[in-house]
Amino acid sequence: MLSLFSVAGQRRIDEIVKPGLLCVFDFDGTLSPIVAQPDQARLPLGVRRRLLELSKLASVAIITGRSLADIRPRLEFEPDYTVGNHGIEGIPGWEGRSESYERLCLEWGKKLCESLQDETRYEGVQVENKQYSLSVHYRLARDHKKIEQKLLELFGSISPPFRVVPGKCVFNLIPPDAVNKGNALERLMQVSNASSAIYIGDDFTDEDVFALKRKDLMSIRIGITSCSAAKFFIAYRAEVMQVLDDLIRRLRML
Repeated sequence: MLSLFSVAGQRRIDEIVKPGLLCVFDFDGTLSPIVAQPDQARLPLGVRRRLLELSKLASVAIITGRSLADIRPRLEFEPDYTVGNHGIEGIPGWEGRSESYERLCLEWGKKLCESLQDETRYEGVQVENKQYSLSVHYRLARDHKKIEQKLLELFGSISPPFRVVPGKCVFNLIPPDAVNKGNALERLMQVSNASSAIYIGDDFTDEDVFALKRKDLMSIRIGITSCSAAKFFIAYRAEVMQVLDDLIRRLRML
């Protein structure tokens, strides 16, 4: 991975920032800090102000694992595009599978909750039903490694099976045939007629975007790791504001 602030990173931004740019962001851990209780997450004022300014100069999109009903009040501004449930919710045409996904999540949630009643085995685990996907949070568990293994064993026993996408102290359970964030971003580029796009995310749930091999897309990961397909990184979430300032400056110069 290369630093965004390296010569190569700055040269790549020079290529990507042009009229018709689409600016796309993950929410938790990217625009907003990770919090112990997911319902406490908010968009920091400084980030919101910069996004509002950016939206005057380019199209802005949010692709998040949260549901649309959950994410919209947290933003306190209206992006050009808001996509929820890891790409499932909000992309044109998604409604055709919504009923079947909702039924699956109800069935999975019921089975999970029955097993998770054993608090001695699953202490600190919470299930969040986001209507079209589930999130199983374990940040409050005492031993993360141990609870991860127990949860993975539990997931393997549940039928019908689901796609498990790990995050930061969370497992996301997604219908196996559902679209992902990468599919969602490519569809947004189509519907917005974007000439290029930049994406910033922070964990495994963003890897479907990082893995895209497109000359018109620049992906940036928060935090350096050898396990990511992202080519560029910034070290800390706080540097997102610096990136936003740079994008605003460059777009004003076009």
